[in-house]
Amino acid sequence: MAITNKQIDVDAILANGFSGSYRPNEVLFLLQKTHLDATPTAEKERLIQSGAKHYSQMISIEHSPSERHLQLFATALAQNATRMATEVQMLAQRLAQEFTAPIVLVSFVRAGVPLGVLLYHALADLSVEAVHYGISIVRDRGIDYAALETIVAKHGAQSLVFVDGWTGKGAISKQLEQSLGQDPRFAHPTRDCLPLVTLADVGGCAWLAASGDDWLIPSGILGSTISGLISRSICIGDALTAETVNNDNLDQWHGCIEYHHLAEFDQSTQFIDQINQIRRQLTAVDAAKWTRQQRQKQQQQASHVIQQIADDYQISNLNRIKPGIAEATRAILRRVPEVILLRDEKDPDTALLRHLAEQTNTPIKIVGEALAPYRAVTLIQKLGAA
Repeated sequence: MAITNKQIDVDAILANGFSGSYRPNEVLFLLQKTHLDATPTAEKERLIQSGAKHYSQMISIEHSPSERHLQLFATALAQNATRMATEVQMLAQRLAQEFTAPIVLVSFVRAGVPLGVLLYHALADLSVEAVHYGISIVRDRGIDYAALETIVAKHGAQSLVFVDGWTGKGAISKQLEQSLGQDPRFAHPTRDCLPLVTLADVGGCAWLAASGDDWLIPSGILGSTISGLISRSICIGDALTAETVNNDNLDQWHGCIEYHHLAEFDQSTQFIDQINQIRRQLTAVDAAKWTRQQRQKQQQQASHVIQQIADDYQISNLNRIKPGIAEATRAILRRVPEVILLRDEKDPDTALLRHLAEQTNTPIKIVGEALAPYRAVTLIQKLGAA
């Protein structure tokens, strides 16, 4: 890193952060608010696959969720809120055992943020001091080094934990490893990988997870309206690298758009409050355990399925495969889907996915247990060279 010991006014840099529609203490987004004209979805897909533009350089319009979408979210919340509350408590208890306070939660925008906020509250209820940031990590472009170095300058790296909602096929965890795997500040004698925490490690890529199940995480089926009313991260120009970040550019964070037009649909704080209320009523919960053996077994099974799908559908670019209920759902909302693969035709956890398939005339194929450990996968249409 090109960071020196020269005096840095870190608090002044952090003052540029914001909390979106969350409460100020719950998260600080280290992102630059920006504006970017929307690119039509099909055109965006063509540009991505042709290599003309990186996905982080474009964004499509995020529409308000339909009444049916909101109904299905409410159903998912009713069915799975207790599981989410329980697993948040499990993860928080393990973090409290493993790290010295204050624990620095660094959530990846956007999917990691709701979990990060919930972990912040759960740790507080355990009388463990924590702080929570939301930063960007972009596949093929790296982590936001400026944001990360700002956090490290403020808190150090020893009690820093990365948070994401789930893993699919491991693209983000691989990017994290590529960005920081050789950085000695994040190494630890009892951990064999970077401290990435998720609710569901379906792809077998996280240091800590509550399970490897592909289940309907309620926060996974909405976009900005459950993530503080911000867009996914945007990185237009040349991203700073480990070599180019320095004291003078620590505020050159990746960008995002605030979606004020969706404020009436915002569920962010309401969702947090509901899960917190359930969690605080739980009886004794064991700390999460996710062993290296569990992770490796999960990874082998997931990798086998992804490769089989790639072979069956002649897909050379694995970025066109979006596995897991949450990723499959987000793909159909933001990308141009070709087909949806489901393990079970009547799985209640894929009701929204099936509804969206009907709305977009996307065919569904039932493939049974061959899809395990995934319950759903969306394949993206080939529109360019990829």
